Amino acid sequence: MPFNRRTGEGATVLGPALGLIETSSIARGHVVADQMVKRAPVTLVMARPVSPGKFLVLVSGDVGDVDEAMQVGLATAASSLVDQLELAQVAESLLTALAGTPQTHDPEHALGIVETFAVAAALLGADAACKSAEVTLPTLRLADGIGGKAYFVLAGHQSDVEAALYAAERIIPTGLLHSRELIARPHADLVATLYKL
Repeated sequence: MPFNRRTGEGATVLGPALGLIETSSIARGHVVADQMVKRAPVTLVMARPVSPGKFLVLVSGDVGDVDEAMQVGLATAASSLVDQLELAQVAESLLTALAGTPQTHDPEHALGIVETFAVAAALLGADAACKSAEVTLPTLRLADGIGGKAYFVLAGHQSDVEAALYAAERIIPTGLLHSRELIARPHADLVATLYKL
């Protein structure tokens, strides 16, 4: 699950576009979320405080609607803006991961793990990775309980995972990639923990 939610409680993520605004103020973050959903017919995927005391607003919807919501959100965030991201045609695997849809693991598949210092960087990297190769995204964790960092796990044939890791590494802005790892033959116990998150 990308956010700490109760079992079975996924997010409604219709896409095809995503817009993310991160603020340094929890109070201002609530105002940003309110203004974004008032301005355009977008789905509020996430509006919550995260470690270490910041606030994330994530919306999905049609490209034009997300763009309009982002414009008012950025203006409302003003000096409290920490980070932002707007993705027009999001990879289906990323939408599936955000929705918390359960996935199964092929024992022949390798795993790739990408850890970033920012949520926007993780979403950007995951989108690029999933568009570059035949991989799935069984785990996506955004900020909650990990000090504001984010990470995602890719699964697929090793060559595809390697290509996806390379695509993510290339697109994540300088200084925001914490680490990337490849596990060619993951143990079943590790796989079970990753697919439960």
